[in-house]
Amino acid sequence: MSSKVFINGEFYDKEDAKISVFDKGFLYGDGVFEGIRAYDGKIFKLDEHVDRLFEGARAIMLEPPYAKEEIKRIIMETCRINNVKDAYIRPVLSRGIGDLGLNPFLAKKASFVVIVDKLVMYPQEIYEKGMPVIVASTVRSSLNALPPVIKSLNYLNSILAKIEAANAGVPEAVMLNESGFVSECTGDNIFIVRKGVLITPPREAGILEGITRKTVIEIAKKHGIPVEERLFPKIDLYIADEIFLTGTGAEVVPVTSVDKRIIGNGEPGKITKFILEEYRKLTKTEGTPIY
Repeated sequence: MSSKVFINGEFYDKEDAKISVFDKGFLYGDGVFEGIRAYDGKIFKLDEHVDRLFEGARAIMLEPPYAKEEIKRIIMETCRINNVKDAYIRPVLSRGIGDLGLNPFLAKKASFVVIVDKLVMYPQEIYEKGMPVIVASTVRSSLNALPPVIKSLNYLNSILAKIEAANAGVPEAVMLNESGFVSECTGDNIFIVRKGVLITPPREAGILEGITRKTVIEIAKKHGIPVEERLFPKIDLYIADEIFLTGTGAEVVPVTSVDKRIIGNGEPGKITKFILEEYRKLTKTEGTPIY
């Protein structure tokens, strides 16, 4: 049975799920999206993701075609119609159909799409043994240009860095901001551990303030692990005791080398493993029931 995709009030088979070539999201990346996970029949952090979707839409002056509660209902219905318990959910708001010009206000109504599918970010071995990353030469988009705090459909900046990672034979790349400080990875936030302190770049580093990132900070504080949100340079990656990445799809991923520098003892660290364990406990116990 083909999966169903919600597009502007209707459900379509995956093979027939299409948008207009005149949609501003297709033409210019003019829109916002979210990545959400469902675990065992419950959607994790649904309210937070929908809130951020609306914040991004407001930031780019895009009027959603549905209210928040209706969008939550549509997301739930898309999960139900696809009969999923564990899934990756992608709600997408685009400016809608307009002309070939840049004027966004010629698009009269936004488009809303919900895709539900399986997602396997990394093999289990990565979580057990960690993974290598590089530091990309591609610099993170400036806060004064395309603010990364908006989860926009324009991901070309991250894709360029992802190409560097693929060319280097590693799964992920760390991106620096225009001042040379560590920002985030192509799709995940980053944490380092130094002398028992959890350190992560702040908003002004040019990061997307991830919902998983926020959850990890809450876990750490609850269990008495000191947390600092501050700027730090590339060298701090090389000398870190532990490094891990966070994201909705990836969850909590250990990093064991950066630019071929071995991190710690070359294995996932104690704090990393604890955070991953606690995070997965939350995904099993919290969430909005689908059924």
